[in-house]
Amino acid sequence: MHKVLTAETAGLIGCQRCARVWGAETNRCARCGARLKARRRHGVFWVWFWWVAGLAAYIPANLLPMLETRVLLTKSDDTIVAGALKLASHGSVLIAAVILLASVAIPIAKFAAIALLARSVSGGRGLGSNWNHRIYEAVEYIGRWSMIDVFVVAVLSSLVQFSVIATVKPGSAALAFTVSVICTMLSAQSFDSRRIWDADQSAELKK
Repeated sequence: MHKVLTAETAGLIGCQRCARVWGAETNRCARCGARLKARRRHGVFWVWFWWVAGLAAYIPANLLPMLETRVLLTKSDDTIVAGALKLASHGSVLIAAVILLASVAIPIAKFAAIALLARSVSGGRGLGSNWNHRIYEAVEYIGRWSMIDVFVVAVLSSLVQFSVIATVKPGSAALAFTVSVICTMLSAQSFDSRRIWDADQSAELKK
């Protein structure tokens, strides 16, 4: 049976903030001052907690209006999808595609990816440690683009302000979407990627 050498079995612990390696008995990193933990306690619980909170906020974010537009005496409230379709109908197909990608496709994919990772380290079936780690890196990478829809709303609100003629204001969905993004970011940060390799090692020991 092939035994995998890990930092834990070697009596070492790594700092998750600056990546400095210390002895397992060290409680705090002398380089950056962060507390050293071999594994995050109740990490999977917090992953699911923030995941459920983010999903609960994501539903009204797609049902409530994201933009409140007023032109003269005409007022329209558009959801994320309706606003993107309206932009596409006016010729801004690329902007509409970016909004749909960032506000619909990526969040749904992120929810699915985090759920897959949390389930795989909790004893469920996963795609293997290598694929799971790639998924985790992808979730971390796309997290920085999660607020693009709120950014577009903020830009439109600041640019289109012509008093009585035309005004654009963020709708109630903007707050819900922001809360959803923050919760999914906290869910991803609560996930301890080292448990991917723990699960893989446990599977090897059972063989």
